[in-house]
Amino acid sequence: MTGADILVESLIRQGSESVFAYPGGASMPLHQALRKCRDRIRTILPRHEQGGGFAAQGVSRTSDQIGVCMATSGPGATNLVTSLADAKMDSVPMIAVTGQVSQKVIGTDAFQETPIVEIARAITKHHYMITADDPDDEESVQEALRSIPRIVKEAYFVARTGRQGPVLIDFPKNIQIAVAESDIDYDPPMFLPGYHPERRKVAQEQVNQVIAAIRRSKKPILYVGGGCIASDAAGELTKFAKRANIPVTMTCMGLGAFPGDDPQSLHMLGMHGTVYSNYAVDEADLLLAFGVRFDDRVTGKLDEFAKHGKIVHVDVDPSEMHKNKEAHIPVIADLKVFLEALNESFTDEDIPETDEWWTQVNEWKEKYPLKYADAGDFILPQYAIEELWRQTVEKDPYICVGVGQHQMFAAQFYKFRKPNHWLSSSGLGTMGFGLPAAMGVQAAHPDSLVVDIDGDGSILMNIQELATLHCEKLPVKVLLLNNQHLGMVVQWEDRFMDGRRANTYLGPVDHPEALGEGEGSHYEETYPNFVQMAQSFGLQAKQVRSKKEFPAALKEMLESDGAYVLDVVCPYQEHVLPMIPSGGTARDIIID
Repeated sequence: MTGADILVESLIRQGSESVFAYPGGASMPLHQALRKCRDRIRTILPRHEQGGGFAAQGVSRTSDQIGVCMATSGPGATNLVTSLADAKMDSVPMIAVTGQVSQKVIGTDAFQETPIVEIARAITKHHYMITADDPDDEESVQEALRSIPRIVKEAYFVARTGRQGPVLIDFPKNIQIAVAESDIDYDPPMFLPGYHPERRKVAQEQVNQVIAAIRRSKKPILYVGGGCIASDAAGELTKFAKRANIPVTMTCMGLGAFPGDDPQSLHMLGMHGTVYSNYAVDEADLLLAFGVRFDDRVTGKLDEFAKHGKIVHVDVDPSEMHKNKEAHIPVIADLKVFLEALNESFTDEDIPETDEWWTQVNEWKEKYPLKYADAGDFILPQYAIEELWRQTVEKDPYICVGVGQHQMFAAQFYKFRKPNHWLSSSGLGTMGFGLPAAMGVQAAHPDSLVVDIDGDGSILMNIQELATLHCEKLPVKVLLLNNQHLGMVVQWEDRFMDGRRANTYLGPVDHPEALGEGEGSHYEETYPNFVQMAQSFGLQAKQVRSKKEFPAALKEMLESDGAYVLDVVCPYQEHVLPMIPSGGTARDIIID
C-alpha cells in the first residue's frame, strides 16, 4: 500500500463515508487511492475547494460523522483557508487534508507550494505535516508511513473532543507515493501529551451553588448558545427549562436548542434579536449563560449587558471564562454533563417564583412582536420565509443560509424545533456558505429535505456548486431572495450614512440604483438571470414576483424531484428589524 492508500483507509476506519475533494498535482495519488475505495467512501467533486470545505461542515453540523475535505497544494490549499477559519469560529469539527510538494523541494518556492500549516496555524484547532525525518532514508520513510493511522486517529479525536474545531493534515507527495514494506496498524495508540479533554465530573458544590441562585431569583433567563448543540445537550436543556419554567433565548448558533415555537421561547437575542429577548436579558436578575461566548453581536456594549443580574457561565472551554464578561459563578464543564447533574439535583422546592416575571415578559411579547408591513403583491423576505416554514415545518427540514439580511430574516421567522437543523456561518459571517453547506447536508442525509435560503449577493460567492448538485444528484432546494443589492450593507447605508450607495448595487453601473437614485422596488429585469444560470447547470428553476403566485411556486419547488432554484424578487428597501446599533444597548433598540 502507498501512503495515499494508508491515509484513505485510515479515513474509512474512522467512520468517514464521504470526502469532498478537488484534485491537483500534489494530491493525485490521494484521488487514485479514493478511486480504489469508491465502494467504501464516496468522493464528491466540488467545483471550488472552499465549497468542499463548507460541504464538509454540512456533514459535521448535522450528523455524527466528521466532514472531510481535500485539496491539492498551493492555491488548492489556500482556497480552504476561509472554510477552516469559519469552522474554527463556530467550533465545528472538520478534517482538511492537503497535498503538499515533495519534502526535498519544500521551502524552494516550488510550483504550487504554499506553507499551508503556517498559514492555517491560527485558524485550526491542530495541524499535522506527515514527513520523514530523512526523505532519502528508507527506514525513515517507512516510519512516516506507519505514523499515518496514528495521525489520522489523533486528528479525529482532537476535532471532536473538548471545544470542537478543524484539524489540518498536510501530506507531502513523496510520502503519498512511498510504498509500505510491512503491515500497517490502523488502531495505534495516540500520542497527545498535554491534551486531556475528558468529560470531567461537575462538582456537586457548584451545582448546589447554581441551584441556590435559581431558587432565589425572581427574573431568571436562559441564554443558550451553540455549545448546547455541540454537546448534544438540547434534550437536557429543554427538560430543565420546562421544569424550572424559565424563559429561553438563543444565539444565532443556538437556534433549535429549545423549540422555537414553544411559548417559553423568546427566540434569538442580540443585534437582530427580538425586542422581548433583549429587554428580558437587560432586566434579568439571573443570567444562565449556557454554551455561549458573549459575542459582541449579542452583548452590544459589554458594560451594559445583563448588568442587573448574577451571571452563571457554563462552557467547556476555560479560555471563555471571564474573557468578555465576568461570571459570578463560572463552571468549566461539558454542558450536557452539567445539565444532567443539574436536572438530577433540581427539586420542586428549587423552582423559582416567576409569575410576575412571566407577566412582564408576555407583555413585551405582545407589545413588540416580530412583524413586517403589508407590501401588497410584492414578496417581502419575511413573508417568504414564514410561508416556507408553514409548508415545511412538519417535514423536519435542514435549513442552510448564506450571510446577509436573508440570514437574519431566516433566524427570526423560521422557528426551529430541533437542534442540528439550522446551519449558519455565525462567527465569521461568510458569504457563500449556504449553497455548499446544503450540498454537504444533502450528501449526509440523502432522503431529507434540505433548503438553502440565500441572497443574490451571497450565492454568487459559490454559485459554481450548482454544478455539483446536478452532477452528484443532490436535490437541494434553493430559495433565493433576490433584491439586487448587498442588503445588509444597504441597511447600514440607509441607517447611518444618509442612504449613500457605495458599491452595494449588484447590477450594471449605469443603472440609477448604483447611486441609490432608482425606485427599484420591483425590477423589470434582474441581473444576473439566475433562472438561465441554474438551467445551464441542469437544474430546474423559476422566477416569481407576485405574492399571490408565491405559495404555489414554493410548493412546486418543494415537491420537485431534483435540485431546484426558486428566484424570488424582493424589494430592496426592507430592513432587518429590530436592530441594536453596533456598540449600543437593549435600550437603544431600533424598532421602526
